[in-house]
This record gives sequence, structure tokens and C-alpha cells, in this order.
Amino acid sequence: MSTATLGPVALDLAAPLLAGVLGAAGAGKLSGHGTARSAHRTALARLLRGGGRAALALRGLGALELLLCAALLVLAPSVAAGAAVAALGAGFLGYLGYARAAAPGASCGCTARDDGPVGARAFARAAVVAAGGVAVALARHPWWVTASRHPAATGCCALVAVAGFVALSADRRWRTPWRRLRLRLTGNPLTGTGAGARVPVAATVELLEHSLAWQSTSPLVRSALLDHWDDGGWRILQYAGVHAHGDAARPVVVLFALDAAASRDAVREPAVRVSVLDADTGEPVAKGGQAQRPLRS
Repeated sequence: MSTATLGPVALDLAAPLLAGVLGAAGAGKLSGHGTARSAHRTALARLLRGGGRAALALRGLGALELLLCAALLVLAPSVAAGAAVAALGAGFLGYLGYARAAAPGASCGCTARDDGPVGARAFARAAVVAAGGVAVALARHPWWVTASRHPAATGCCALVAVAGFVALSADRRWRTPWRRLRLRLTGNPLTGTGAGARVPVAATVELLEHSLAWQSTSPLVRSALLDHWDDGGWRILQYAGVHAHGDAARPVVVLFALDAAASRDAVREPAVRVSVLDADTGEPVAKGGQAQRPLRS
């Protein structure tokens, strides 16, 4: 398998890969009541002057995405389908630019689970859609023919596409296992030592929510507990949040670390370590770019 083979194969396989992305996004917008509940938090609500109009627009966009998904699977290679997808991606880029300028703290509503402010990941997803549309237009053979002729190259392209999907996904559940692996390999920013018997996670959360560290950091937090794990005697609790600085806002990961053996029955003034990390880069963003030092409540 050579580089010369991977290029044409990647072009031919752009159609089903893009179909998966658009199909998932479109189905998320059309399923359940999540779109109606979240539409008022999007920049589209400001553009259309109403959450109801924004919800209708998002559902219409979801139907268009499903239509393009079907076209990519059935008609590819197709210059018309590729041009339509490229135009959709370019439209997304323009809308994201508007959202970033007009409503910095609002979400874009591009996916069903994207409720954070517009960030680099959203722009990257839109750029990938636009570039993928161009690839579909340039493809030479139907994707099902290419997949059967070049299974090894197809597998490589699929693995790269899955890795890209996880990296750019708006759903944090996809990224959490990778982030945990990275923290274990490169070192946790909340290092420390401790020992003691295991206590229920709910008891640790209760202890945290009565601490001074929680009171001072909770304005950043925008979610319930997303994940937790024990490391070096500390219990680490992970939340999603939004860090605002002036008119700018960006999604962050908020990590709290408490003694894994502590509970409200035994400790009234827990030592809590706090770290606020950029959700895209993993770099500290709070307190002048440094993780906060241990706080006591």
C-alpha cells in the first residue's frame, strides 16, 4: 500500500465518511425535544430573533443533512452532491464567524450535544465538511468499488477518520477516555499523595459542594459530574465548564481533587485542588494560566 494509492482511495471514501458525519448531526437535530430546549441558547436564536424560529431552522437543517447523507451514499461520486456539501460547510463557517462575533457565549447548535460557546473545534468541523465536499466532487470511482478493491487502504482511511471524529466531536463522552489516557501517560495536573479507605463517590461530591473551592469555582461549571477516578490517594472529579474573559468565552474542563478517603463524617475542612483546562488544548487557563493551588474551606 503506497501513498499514491491512499490519495485516490481517500477521495473515493470521502462520501461515506461525510455521510456518517452529516447523518449523525441531522438525526440529532430531528430526534427528541433536545433541539427545542437548546435552540434558545444558540447564536441562531439571536440571528432569527426567537428560540422557536431557531428550533425550526435547526430541524430544517437536520433534514437537509439527512438528505445529503443519502445522496452521498447513493450517488457518489457526484459533482453536484460534493458541491452541495462544500457549500454547506462554507455556510457553517460563515455562521460560526457571525456567532463568535455577535454572541460569544452562545453555542452554535451545529450538533445535538454542542452546548458550549463556539470554539476552534466547531470551526475545524465546518472546514472538514467543506473540504470533504470538494473531495467528493473530485472522486473518480464509487466508494463501494474502491473499498472492495483496496481493503487495506480503506481500513487505514477509516481509522484516521474515526480518530478525527473523536478529536473534533462535540460530545465529551467520546473524548473523556482519550483525555484520561493522556493524563495517565503524561502526568495528572492534580498530583498528590494520600491514603485511606474507599468512600462512595457521592460522599466525595457532597464534601466538594460544601467546600470553599467549589464556591469560588462553581461559576465556571456548566454540568453535573461527568467522570471520576482515583489517582495517588486523590479522587479526581471532572466537570465541563465555560471560562469567560472579557467578551471571549471558551469551553473548559474543570478538575477537582480531594482525599479519596475523606467524607463529611470525618472531615469538615477538606483540602481541594482545582485545575481548569482548555477543552481543546488541555492547557491551564485559570489564575493566569496556572492550575490553582490547594484551597481549604
